[in-house]
Amino acid sequence: MTADDGRPSRDEAEAAIRTLIRWAGDDPGREGLAETPARVARAYEEWFSGYGQDPADYLRRTFEEVGGYDEMVILRAIPFESHCEHHMAPIIGEVHVGYLPGRRVVGISKLARLVDAYARRLQIQERLTAQIADTLQEVLEPRGVGVVVESTHECMTTRGVHKRGVTMVTSRMLGGFRRNPATRREFFAAIGK
Repeated sequence: MTADDGRPSRDEAEAAIRTLIRWAGDDPGREGLAETPARVARAYEEWFSGYGQDPADYLRRTFEEVGGYDEMVILRAIPFESHCEHHMAPIIGEVHVGYLPGRRVVGISKLARLVDAYARRLQIQERLTAQIADTLQEVLEPRGVGVVVESTHECMTTRGVHKRGVTMVTSRMLGGFRRNPATRREFFAAIGK
């Protein structure tokens, strides 16, 4: 039986996990693994909860009474966990978000929620970076947006080339952050780069 939205049911997901355990060479019925399929399914619900969210919704409630403030707004070091779409291994890092308000600002917790809504999907870091920046630009209509994502990719550290201590950095600069080198430098200085 499948879910109404076409996804497999919880029972089907747990059966698939039992199959993977058998494929790995173990017995999904043994004591230590008996509850693993249910635990993994619950973990997947949390790890991939971003598919059930519209990230733009977090930015729709804004504030216009800002006393004329028109300088950069920056939220540094927003921690995130995601999973790479190629190996489903964790991507762990932080996001730095900055924008130049137009007519309005958004509550800072909404920036963190925006990051989580996109991170809690199967991702590649480049797309994650672009999605965060593009959504901020489209919904808030600021004079510019800057997003920098720094992370480690467990698909590279725990398998394949086995390279620990490597950090991937991606960025997307829009509007004033892209056109004005001084604005870009101010943003990088504020986030310690």
